[in-house]
Amino acid sequence: MKKLLNTIYITHPDSYLYLDGGNIGVSIDRETVTKIPLLNIESIVTFGRSGASPALIQDCLENSRELTFLSPQGRFMGRITGTVNGNVVLRKTQYRWSESDSASLLLAKLFITGKIYNQRWILERAQRDHGLVIDTEAFVEQSLQMKETLRDFDYIEDLDSLRGIEGNTASGYYSLFDQMILQQKSDFQFNGRNRRPPLDRVNALLSFAYTLLANECAAALETVGLDPYVGFMHQDRPGRRSLALDLMEELRAAYADRFVLKLINKKLLHANDFITMENGAVQLTDTARQTFLQQWQLRKQETLVHPFLNEKLAWGLVPYAQAMLLARFLRGDLDTYPPFLWK
Repeated sequence: MKKLLNTIYITHPDSYLYLDGGNIGVSIDRETVTKIPLLNIESIVTFGRSGASPALIQDCLENSRELTFLSPQGRFMGRITGTVNGNVVLRKTQYRWSESDSASLLLAKLFITGKIYNQRWILERAQRDHGLVIDTEAFVEQSLQMKETLRDFDYIEDLDSLRGIEGNTASGYYSLFDQMILQQKSDFQFNGRNRRPPLDRVNALLSFAYTLLANECAAALETVGLDPYVGFMHQDRPGRRSLALDLMEELRAAYADRFVLKLINKKLLHANDFITMENGAVQLTDTARQTFLQQWQLRKQETLVHPFLNEKLAWGLVPYAQAMLLARFLRGDLDTYPPFLWK
């Protein structure tokens, strides 16, 4: 199993990154503010506008160290990677599957099975742990609807129908999300999903978590030799990492949603950790973003027993484990792709 190494997050928007021997140097206004050894660094994520030196980019390419650029608001801008792993046969198989409606539907059903299963688990856990403070009847009803939806998957005959069912299920799930916010209720209210830009604090946190998760799924797919831009449920679009979006569907609830609820309910972030821009977009302050990323790194290091592999691994390796299983299925080593079904 792949070893979980460190990710460096550079959060200051005016940071410039450069190579200094075996270190990454960070400068602001041409003044060096820190140097970090590159040994045991797997990837670098920067929110800066100033970019990186050619020498650092070359070092990342030569050492297969990912360098990801996000906007100061956390929107994905681009990523630099080294030589692609894997083999031509695997990617050609992926491309053939993506061009087949029936093959794409088969895999898309499995991704969405994982997504709905894990959303249902989140709702059932809320019933168990917080039954006295939530509308238990609404949670039970939504959970039963999800169960029936999964039973009817065999009768779905095209991707458009699957996307419609997935969208309706997501709406039902998000309609109950606000009740799972148990602390700071007046400051963190959720009335449905909005993005590009997020218009409230909860959506700002969800969007940021999903961006980070999508980036990690894309990196995992490339690690095992798959093309993160060619998906099965998400249609190909220039610049969109469709397969990474496919893969992250089953991880949203168990990985990202639980993390966001923890930040709020454990009071790790507060209302004054957010700012509202002129266009209404809500985003984290620089200091709050650092807190978010620190907690994200801690979350990645927590361990679990993978439900299919029956192997203990860090949460940060779950995207890699799923990418590996997907590659094995496409190569014919597995009879089916096992989605991540968290228990």
